Parts: sequence; structure tokens; C-alpha cells
Amino acid sequence: MHKFKGKTTVLVVDDSPESLGMINMALDEAGIAVLIALNGQQAMNVLEQVTPDVILLDAIMPVMDGFDCAREIRKKLPLTPIIFMTGLSEIKDIVKAFDAGGNDYIIKPIHPEELLVRIRQHTNSVRMLMDAQKVLDSMRQHVFCIDKRGRILWATPEAQTLLNQYQQQGGEADELNDRLCRWLPNGQVGHDLALPLHEQNVVLTVHYFKQTEEDEYLLKIQSPNVEIDPAILEESLGITYREAEVLLWLAHGKTNREIAEILQMSPRTVNKHLEQMYPKIGADNRTAAASVAIQTILGGSIGCPPGSRTL
Repeated sequence: MHKFKGKTTVLVVDDSPESLGMINMALDEAGIAVLIALNGQQAMNVLEQVTPDVILLDAIMPVMDGFDCAREIRKKLPLTPIIFMTGLSEIKDIVKAFDAGGNDYIIKPIHPEELLVRIRQHTNSVRMLMDAQKVLDSMRQHVFCIDKRGRILWATPEAQTLLNQYQQQGGEADELNDRLCRWLPNGQVGHDLALPLHEQNVVLTVHYFKQTEEDEYLLKIQSPNVEIDPAILEESLGITYREAEVLLWLAHGKTNREIAEILQMSPRTVNKHLEQMYPKIGADNRTAAASVAIQTILGGSIGCPPGSRTL
């Protein structure tokens, strides 16, 4: 997909000849390249060939209306601004437009001056974001951005590689989105998200960084360092492998809730493993158990997961 070189490109999706004529004239006079589609399906066909800077989208159209079209566009172009321009003025319609992925909403009749200002504002915001992405890419940072629904808007190559590895072990994109969505409020108050990579026996720690726009949240993945091997504790302490996994993360300073997320079990199950393990290793509390684990693995080959203290 490409853009017209040197010019802002706007795709106008509307079945009204009057609206198309007025908007085309205003944008052309402003030096903006204009593409036209008469319904949502035509718009999707255009997007197979061209990536516009902004999409102007009517709500009521034949074949595919604006709301369905916006949802399909968001799957293909998560960052491209969508400005709804429609005669629908009820709150429920405005809410529906934003829920479908719209960035802005203009009620007809359209005023060319206002439309041009909004196009300029959205294109400038996206260009700033793209510049920031390029900087992050060049610095090889494990950074990605999501919306409040947990959908990934963009990711640096390094972050995308790790997220792909997580999904390739059986997790669907919707499952990851749902997990990020449910975790986001906890992330904003300082609770990191653990995403285990079972085949590599490591854990990705997702850290909340900041909110960049009204519905854009910047996250960072702490890159896993080295392999974690619970077998060291299993063999040395005479406990089960599952108990060794729990003890390992306990020694790394993780809470029961964090251990549960890492090992994909309930906090109650984590607590049960700890209760069964304490008498086996001669410990009566978390601190003592962590001390035993640390003494056992000192000098061994063991990794320190992201976000935890070094053993």
C-alpha cells in the first residue's frame, strides 16, 4: 500500500453527490489529494491499493454502512484517523461511531474551514506518532501501544517478535487483546503483566509506561534474559517440579497473584503448593522459603526474570 508522494491524501466515503462535490472542491483547493468511494465496500477495495492519511466516512450508505466500514478499517489500519461526517446527531449514534473506531465526528452540513482544520490536526498527530515510532525502532526498544480494548495499535519490531512468540504457543490474537484489556487498569497502578513463553521457559513482563492519547496506552516489554530452570530446586530439595516452579518465582520476589499469572493457575493453588512445600524444605513462611531457595541456587545456572531483584 502507498500514499501519493508529497501530498496529504484523504479518502472520502459518501454516497451523496452534493457532499462529494463540496468536499472534493474544498480539499482540492487546499492541495489535498482526494480519493472517493460510494460505500464501505468500495472503500475497503481502495484501501487494498492506497493508504490515505485520513478517512472521511458517512454513516448511512448502501452495501456497507459507515459503522461496519470503520470496524473493518480498524482491523487493517489501526492508526489512520477516521472522521465521521453525517447528519445523525443523536448521542447514541455519536457513541456508536467512536465505538466502531472513529477518531472524530462532524454533523452535516459540513463547513469546509472546520473540516480542513480537523484534517490538519489529525494528520499532524499521526505524523508525530510515526516519528516517535521510528525513533523507538532505531533504539531497538520492546515497546508497543494498545487501545482500551487491548487491541495492539503498533509495536516496534522487537516487541512484535516477542508478542508473536507468545501467540504462537497457542494464544489467539483476541485472547491476548482480552488479557491486555483486563490488565490495563492494574497496569496503570503499577501491577505488571506476566506473559509466559513456555517453550523457552521464560516470562515476558509487560510494564505500563504512559497514556499518549485519549485511547492510546504505551507499554514496554522487559526482554527475558536467560533460561529459568526449576529442576535445580526440584532435585536439590526433593520437591515436585510444580512446587519448584512456585518456589523459584517466590525467590524472585513475586506475589502469589503474580506467580499464578506466570504459571497459569489460581492464587489458591499457588498457596496450596506453598503449604505442601514448606515442611519439605524446613521453612515455615515465605521469607524462610525464599532464603532456602537462594542458598540452594547460589552458584548454579539460573536466570533472573525481568522486573525482579537479582539473586
